[in-house]
Amino acid sequence: MFANSPSASRSRQPRRPRARAAAVTVALAVTGVLAGTVPAAQATPNSTTSRCGGRGVDEDAVIRYESDVVIKAPLSRIWKLQTDVERWPSWQPPVVTAERLDHGRLKPGSRFHWTTPAPATPTTPATTLSITSTVQELRRNDCVLWSGPAIGEGLRIDEGVHLWTFRKVKGGVHVHTEETWTGDQVEADVPTATAALGAGLEAWLHDLKVAAESPTT
Repeated sequence: MFANSPSASRSRQPRRPRARAAAVTVALAVTGVLAGTVPAAQATPNSTTSRCGGRGVDEDAVIRYESDVVIKAPLSRIWKLQTDVERWPSWQPPVVTAERLDHGRLKPGSRFHWTTPAPATPTTPATTLSITSTVQELRRNDCVLWSGPAIGEGLRIDEGVHLWTFRKVKGGVHVHTEETWTGDQVEADVPTATAALGAGLEAWLHDLKVAAESPTT
């Protein structure tokens, strides 16, 4: 998911230009990325600042990115947008399909399947990623952690681990996200994979902010 960057976000990497391109994140989240439009991100191994139920992203992963944004909307609205998985395509255009594989509120053990296009990068072909995510931890209106593989023709991420935390602050809600990827293919080109991941997370935060702050969402 590539869009205009959020107005208030950061990462562990040095400040970098944001990009607009049509791609996506894995939820986990996997991101397709257009060559030449991604941030010049670098991996920062063994750095994690947040947890959900005592668990966080993969501390040993060499592909990682984190960022933040403040959203001026009720926490309940932001939480519903993020956890109502089947509605993701309504506010995240790069998410083509999304379906729950179980019923009821999202909870630990819940699984969902979604698809998204991934444009070509210098090291991977254009493809459609098929993603099956499993919720590992969830604290209502506080945090959620999910993980799973993303598989497309000519592109595979063995496991993405994606953490989100939500904290009320003056003027809104502080949303923090961080994600790691592992797998031989993506680890063969860490800078490109990290840049793709970073662009996707920045775009996800931007889309979440726009949707949550819109009075018509």
